Amino acid sequence: MKIAIDIRSAGHEKTGKGWYTFNLVSEMLRQDRENEYLFYTDTAKHPFGNHKNVSFKVFVEKSWKWHLKVLKDLQTEKADLFFAPSSYIIPAFAPKSLKTVITVHDLAAFLFPRTYAAKSVLIERMTLKKALKKAEAVLTVSENTKKDLLKKFKYPAHKIHLTPCAPSAFFRQPVSEKDLEGIKKTLKLPDNFILAVGTLEPRKNINTLIKSFVIIKRKYPDFKLVIVGKKGWNYHLIEHALKHYKMEKEVIFAGYLEDHELQKVYALAKVFVFPSLYEGFGMPPLEAMASGCPVVSSNSSSMPEVVGQGGLLIDSSNAVKIADSVCSLLADDQVRLMMIERGRMQEQKFQWEDSAKKALEVFRGLA
Repeated sequence: MKIAIDIRSAGHEKTGKGWYTFNLVSEMLRQDRENEYLFYTDTAKHPFGNHKNVSFKVFVEKSWKWHLKVLKDLQTEKADLFFAPSSYIIPAFAPKSLKTVITVHDLAAFLFPRTYAAKSVLIERMTLKKALKKAEAVLTVSENTKKDLLKKFKYPAHKIHLTPCAPSAFFRQPVSEKDLEGIKKTLKLPDNFILAVGTLEPRKNINTLIKSFVIIKRKYPDFKLVIVGKKGWNYHLIEHALKHYKMEKEVIFAGYLEDHELQKVYALAKVFVFPSLYEGFGMPPLEAMASGCPVVSSNSSSMPEVVGQGGLLIDSSNAVKIADSVCSLLADDQVRLMMIERGRMQEQKFQWEDSAKKALEVFRGLA
């Protein structure tokens, strides 16, 4: 079988969808030496290395022109299946003769459109319904997203298959004191800090986190808040919150970090906080747990199934509750160590090996 895949998101500064694409496809290649793969991307730089059963096609066109070029090329290549792990555009406009499988990460564009960039909302609303109608199968990253699909689109349950995210393997590896000191010096990190990770946009609820940190500072004045992630849509609202609460000197923005850097920051943090309003999955809490950092997370959307008993689940719209949970971990070393152990047990339940195996089962079933 010839399987074509859009791997663009795995080649850029990766966020959730990019890491999903990279880790899932990498594990599929490790398990599958029989099928032929054709990877479509927009840059010669890709993270997948060389494989005998993989060929690459690079189209440098931007935006819709890229998708049109791939659609045209797919007719020439005569692929048996096209897998779209991060975009619905090609599956939405693909000819009926081409079998497609899509991954639906979340329905934020439909359920919480005001927390999303208008352009992204428009594109997803234009393409997802069409992509769902044409898809032979749909992969989802969580039971919560599956439930959203069933409720919002009345989509057939038998066509939905669960392929959860998992931490990259090296998050589970120990970090040397030398490496910890190195990243601490490079990023100019303080001795004591609370950590948050995610693209800086309204859905991540950073404003409420900043408000809660005002309360935390009253009990722990020597602590700082470190936020890792690139600036996203409506970032200026976070700047306004910093000025409003007079937290400009108390919050450190570390920008986007590669995984090998992020692992060390997780290991240094005293507590990791994930106050997101809505997540299809939510990778950072699992990464934090794998790195030995205790987690405080929102109790909405997919987070209860991801975090489970491995972290403290709270109403993230309530700044006082966020602060109380963080302070409870800082105040008692025994509780903090217990949550670290629970976190490690929870994150072990998620393995890319299992998700890739399920994806390959779905693909083979369509052959």
